Amino acid sequence: MLHKVGVIPFDIKDDQIAMLFVTSQVRGRWIFPKGNLKAQESHKKGCKREAFEEAGVTGKILKNYPLTAVISKSNLASMERVVVTYYPLLVTHQAEEWPEDGKRERHWALLKDVPRLIDRSDFLDLIRQFEAIKPWIVKAANHKKARLQG
Repeated sequence: MLHKVGVIPFDIKDDQIAMLFVTSQVRGRWIFPKGNLKAQESHKKGCKREAFEEAGVTGKILKNYPLTAVISKSNLASMERVVVTYYPLLVTHQAEEWPEDGKRERHWALLKDVPRLIDRSDFLDLIRQFEAIKPWIVKAANHKKARLQG
């Protein structure tokens, strides 16, 4: 089994959380950015690189709240299962152009609406994990936003 790192790009206003999804390259399903670490690359640096390459976003990683899930990934020949450690990423900037903008679409969805967008049990399990720690995510995100404005 491979291990990858990824981000759960999100933004928050009051107590509403919106998440940013991108399409997978092979099947066009809504996913979160993820990928392999490069040699000597930290989780934080790899996550930020993947977020920009796949979704065109930058922001603040909430490193204290990693979520690990087994995700099914399709390649042209078969399905494989990969372990992915996702980090919540508070989006602070969304670029109009990014490295994979010709290969992927992106879509913001409110957390409460995600089950209508996603039908895969592996991603729904990940969303449930995120929802379980939502109070801490909200607190950390508000703290980061206050520091950015401050």
